[in-house]
Amino acid sequence: MTTGNPQTQQSTGRPARPARSEGAKGVMYGVGAYGWWGMMPLYFILLLPANSIEIVANRVVWSVVFCAIIITVARGWGKIRTAAGNKRILGTLAVAGVLIVINWLTYVFAVTTGNTVEASLGYFINPLVSVLIGVIVLKEKLRPLQWTAVGVGFAAVVVMTMSYGKLPWIALVLAFSFGSYGFVKNRVGGKVDAITSLSIETAVLTPFAVAAMVAMSLAGQATLFSMGAGHFWLMAASGIITAVPLLFFGASASRLSMTGIGLLQFMTPVVQFIIAITILGEPMSTERWIGFIIVWAALGLLIADMLISYRRTARLRKMAH
Repeated sequence: MTTGNPQTQQSTGRPARPARSEGAKGVMYGVGAYGWWGMMPLYFILLLPANSIEIVANRVVWSVVFCAIIITVARGWGKIRTAAGNKRILGTLAVAGVLIVINWLTYVFAVTTGNTVEASLGYFINPLVSVLIGVIVLKEKLRPLQWTAVGVGFAAVVVMTMSYGKLPWIALVLAFSFGSYGFVKNRVGGKVDAITSLSIETAVLTPFAVAAMVAMSLAGQATLFSMGAGHFWLMAASGIITAVPLLFFGASASRLSMTGIGLLQFMTPVVQFIIAITILGEPMSTERWIGFIIVWAALGLLIADMLISYRRTARLRKMAH
């Protein structure tokens, strides 16, 4: 008696491989999403001499176009109408759209002006900001390790301020805008899927993005049609480059625990940091290294707390059963 796929066995002479577990698929999708986001600085460098406003305006418009294609193919317009017809969901996603465009503008500005290292710092700090939002807005109580991590993170910002000779505003704007974006999106919960959410967020911003593109064109500052076909298609590809990792993330989040997603998210700033100091050649003074090491220590405490909490919860579940 044979098992598995008979056709596979006959053609190869070996039993068919078992299907990958959902957890393994979740990790693969997560690595794809966070790895993709980590590589984004290289893409934005290719778009020069376009400035950050033009790049983000195009990103918004082409994201809407790409999302419309996906929704049409997937027959998802009913979900769009349902979400847009709910004033609370529409309002929440509009706020999320404003926060994410602030994040995008700051991030692209950082990359195109030689501040990718500081941008990566922002995403390293982001988990600490998320914890702070939980305390300030949701009145959550922190565990001792979490308080220690927040304190160490604050010390890192002080060190970085001394290193840069100014407040690292790029890192802080990125951390707080993305942390706030995550909080606002959490208010929507599972009521809308990733592509519906992105579609509405960018659709709300599209009139402003189109206005910015027209204004830059009239002022002779637009590069979309003046730098050749290659540049045009690179700009147009921003829709795909924005939507695909988000879809990967959605596929990962539906298969992994919050702990798993939390651990994978550190991949993005690590890749950004490596690209900044190796490929882009951004300088790292001794003071900056010290600041980053302190941030990494804070993240280490958060990860340790996350794992301890996860194991404790898993143990309690086993005892309950």
